[in-house]
Amino acid sequence: MALLTLENISVAYDQQYILKDFNLSVEKGNLISLLGPSGCGKTTTLRLIAGFLEAKSGKFALNGKDYTRIPVSKRNFGFVFQSYALFPHLSIYDNVAFGLRLRKVSGAELDRRVRSILETVSLSGFEKRYPKELSGGQRQRVAIARALVIEPELLLFDEPLSNLDANLRINMRVEIRRIQQELGITTVYVSHDQEECFSISDQVAIMNKGIIEQLGAPATIFKYPKTEFVARFIGFTNFISFDTRYDEKEVIALKVKDHMFTVTKHASKGEQVGMQGAIRPDDVILGMPGDIEEGPNVVTGRVKVSTFLGRSYQYVVQTILGDITVNKEMELPYPSGQEVRLHFPSEKLVLVE
Repeated sequence: MALLTLENISVAYDQQYILKDFNLSVEKGNLISLLGPSGCGKTTTLRLIAGFLEAKSGKFALNGKDYTRIPVSKRNFGFVFQSYALFPHLSIYDNVAFGLRLRKVSGAELDRRVRSILETVSLSGFEKRYPKELSGGQRQRVAIARALVIEPELLLFDEPLSNLDANLRINMRVEIRRIQQELGITTVYVSHDQEECFSISDQVAIMNKGIIEQLGAPATIFKYPKTEFVARFIGFTNFISFDTRYDEKEVIALKVKDHMFTVTKHASKGEQVGMQGAIRPDDVILGMPGDIEEGPNVVTGRVKVSTFLGRSYQYVVQTILGDITVNKEMELPYPSGQEVRLHFPSEKLVLVE
């Protein structure tokens, strides 16, 4: 049973709808990420759940209770902001204890909970320091401790790692996942960074223009995007529009400009209904005409552009189906104008709407 549900939620600014008839459910103990480009509605959704925004219509329920009109001060939610939002004049201990004091917790119980949560976020011994004396990662852990110490029903993150450098972001996302799993707290996490979301989430909701284009486990979305928008967003750059389609027992047969293709019927938690194929640059096999035989899923082309990526070269290959981008590890690159063949493996080619 879902702990959190949004049913037919609509939110608008000056008659401009950001969310319209929006639906979402989150299972108890899960971490779900809202992922998408700027303006897709992910932060609006988070602020609505937090109570900072009010819906024009629809219902928000938590654990079976209607929270739609409950003010933010009455929602026992932990919120971790992008900017940390720590009080610079308070010690780390007092920053973490702030929410407990508002709730009239005091004495031994307050001290126990503050010290316990600081230990959970690996900040024991930092009680007397001030925010300016901590690194960015340490300040973010203080913000997480402050959100958790009130024992919230729900934990909300709004782009929590965007102010950190690349290496620290990787360390902190591991830390966030560790803490979330250790405490078993239901969490809604907003980010525009797909690697960040995919690495820590039980489920990912990819949003576009106020709707969820696809909701599922990270591995499922990564392998089997359902729509062109999702495919492009997660790194599929090659698209082939087919003219005809024949569904067979094990494969889907497709044809375009006298070229035959087959797509494996994946166990992808859903029917492949599109007429457009998508494939990542890493999954296209590139070789000389003598290395790859003509046949289904094979197209001949010429190298248009080559770019050195470090471990591999990236090629733009001009074909009758359009330009195809391919990555290949090799010592010496193919020169521009070189005739090559491309093989699109049936199990790597997916159909999208």
